[in-house]
Amino acid sequence: MNERLRALDQTYIAHTYARFPVDLVRGEGSLAYDGAGKAYIDMGSGIGVTAFGFADPVWCGAVTEQLTKLQHTSNLYYTEPCAKLAELLCRRTGMQRVFFCNSGAEANECTVKVARKYASERKGPQYSAILTLENSFHGRTLTTLAATGQEHYHELFQPLTPGFCHAPAGDLAAVERLLREHPTAGILIECIQGEGGVVPLDPAFVQGLAKLCAEQDVLLMVDEVQTGNGRTGTLYAYEQFGICPDVVSTAKGLGGGLPLGATLIGEKAKDVLSFGDHGSTFGGNPVCCAGAYSILERLDEPFLASVREKSRLAFSMLQGAKGVRSVTGLGLMIGVETVRPAKEIVSACLEKGVLCLTAKEKVRFLPALNIPTELLQTALERFLSVCADC
Repeated sequence: MNERLRALDQTYIAHTYARFPVDLVRGEGSLAYDGAGKAYIDMGSGIGVTAFGFADPVWCGAVTEQLTKLQHTSNLYYTEPCAKLAELLCRRTGMQRVFFCNSGAEANECTVKVARKYASERKGPQYSAILTLENSFHGRTLTTLAATGQEHYHELFQPLTPGFCHAPAGDLAAVERLLREHPTAGILIECIQGEGGVVPLDPAFVQGLAKLCAEQDVLLMVDEVQTGNGRTGTLYAYEQFGICPDVVSTAKGLGGGLPLGATLIGEKAKDVLSFGDHGSTFGGNPVCCAGAYSILERLDEPFLASVREKSRLAFSMLQGAKGVRSVTGLGLMIGVETVRPAKEIVSACLEKGVLCLTAKEKVRFLPALNIPTELLQTALERFLSVCADC
């Protein structure tokens, strides 16, 4: 570990992150290298961001070409990368409009604004509540913290934005009760609760929510910040839950390493936002959009099938292995409950040259979608050797 770098970080950067003692200096594909030249298999992809790994040549080419033309214009002008990416997102999903921003939290803020304006215009301003689920995570702004259904994130930052209520995941009766008690604009869910421990929702529950929303003219909104852009083996996770949401938020893997968020708006609410209702200085940045287009256009069915195949390999290696209690997730979004504490496992994996994450009490894997099968297998073998030492 570069001690000078550590000292600079500790002196000048806000102490909001518990960093691992590793100074990463370069990467190629699913391998990262520290300052001493040690190689690590990356099983976290920057928390689901580097969808095609480090220094992906197609992404780098698209970004570099755009960077030498026009790096920023603001949204006062038209740019081709922004328009082309919006068209591709809508064509691939059936959505009708896209609002671009910089992060998943901002994309979720936009979903809230869309829902509240939609409900206010159709049913009255009292229809402002946003219903989310317990154990959810939707971001770290004051509004998306309020949307997050985990009390420990709320404790130090009161008062949060009002107008949010939370139902237990899987409890449709509780959702119906809250809809009666709170004039509701929208329901916001993650089909797989990532930060909550990589916990998929019951498809029947999700379909029940969709039915309630349709019956009561409440917008159904799906947070695909972590689950989207091929992560679960389909372009968006909701496709595997038998629903068609009214609004979808996404980020992370869409930008491939540059900050980009998007809110996709379906037919019902496509014209809700009008001039002056919302904005973002950097949203739709042409460099970010050029990179994102190079990612999205490669997420075709043969590629997504390869993600599902790697997922099957991972689950087959992990389920029932010594030191493993349970495995959850979908595609290449995997949570593993281990006998040893997850933080111990992650630290031991680091020593063995594998970068992985945690989610609640689980070890979490979010490798690049194009990680070579042999490298994925090697990383999991090293992980399992650590798990077996219990």
